[in-house]
Amino acid sequence: MSQDSAAVPDAARKLAARRRREIVAVLLFSGGPIFESSIPLSVFGIDRQDAGVPRYRLLVCAGEDSPLRTTGGLELSAPYGLEAISRAGTVVVPAWRSITQAPPPAALDALRRAHEEGARIVGLCTGAFVLAAAGLLDGRPATTHWMYAPTLAKRYPSVHVDPRELFVDDGDVLTSAGTAAGIDLCLHIVRTDHGAEAANALARRLVVPPRRTASDLGHQRYLDRSLPEEIGADPLAEVVAWALEHLHEQFDVETLAARAYMSRRTFDRRFRSLTGSAPLQWLITQRVLQAQRLLETSDYSVDEVAGRCGFRSPVALRGHFRRQLGASPAAYRARRPQNGAPEPALRPERAERPERERAALGASGVERFSATALAGHALATAEAGDLGKPQPDGYASRLAETPVGRAAGRPVLPGQRERPVG
Repeated sequence: MSQDSAAVPDAARKLAARRRREIVAVLLFSGGPIFESSIPLSVFGIDRQDAGVPRYRLLVCAGEDSPLRTTGGLELSAPYGLEAISRAGTVVVPAWRSITQAPPPAALDALRRAHEEGARIVGLCTGAFVLAAAGLLDGRPATTHWMYAPTLAKRYPSVHVDPRELFVDDGDVLTSAGTAAGIDLCLHIVRTDHGAEAANALARRLVVPPRRTASDLGHQRYLDRSLPEEIGADPLAEVVAWALEHLHEQFDVETLAARAYMSRRTFDRRFRSLTGSAPLQWLITQRVLQAQRLLETSDYSVDEVAGRCGFRSPVALRGHFRRQLGASPAAYRARRPQNGAPEPALRPERAERPERERAALGASGVERFSATALAGHALATAEAGDLGKPQPDGYASRLAETPVGRAAGRPVLPGQRERPVG
């Protein structure tokens, strides 16, 4: 989640003379949820110098006319307007009220101007939609709440969306996943500005872990049947519903295309335009998720689970399950809750690497992440026919090829494969 060499020119852009590094502007809109909105206010707006936390100066700015309504019908009155953003070295958009609405043009202009003048721009949760609408995420890696990631990828195809990450730091533009992940990103900002000791002191005051990762939470589990909300009104919704009800059967994308009365090529194009994901990748993801549910709730053997999820062989199930969840089906089942005990976090294999190696990988930006390694890799070689064909296009496949902190098209370092293999 650290910037790579290609991002340095943006991150190193000189801050305009009237802006100050220690000033953080938080941009609020009417209809935004109060929890997400309160995160940067608490992190940057309270003086905790007695605990060893350097002080920031907070400017709470209204992105539109006050009063601003929030959760529970509360009304807020921000002390500053958009003009105050011109003094900030960091601008945070903690949330946006609706992913179906366009943000106010004046607010987008203020964000673009701040970025051009060297300010660091941060989007928490659905705040990523505001940054994307301003054009600040074009060609960049980003994340948002897992529920809205497919919509973000569909609406802004030049953004490289990865909903598995808790946050993505691309130098001068940063985004976080849903809700509490905003705390992780704000702590990361404090750590970047003032070091680990200050961030750890702040974490103790907030009574939160000083540093979490998506692998600590098994974060990829939240990617359940993620599709844009708009698909419900589309004729393809019936095909998607049929696929979800018949995952136990062995069918391929050709079958789905036939049910939609489309050619395979037309179906692929239509599905990608609607969801941001290739249909093959989505289908494999749903099969893996179904296998996950059966492993959690039944006593079927792994071979039986493979058959009940439409995989042509247990080998194919094991390969995809490990790629997506970081463990074999048997190991995953061994970690499921027993007698109501809380389920331990499933840590992908990369999380078991020595901390020093993980830090080195993160610093160089070569460790890969994918939203749909989820489905993003080609099926295991034992998987025959349609499910073995490569799918280079679309939201999921872009992610499968994108290293942490890299935009598509940037060179892959020596030793790194151009594309993942089955």
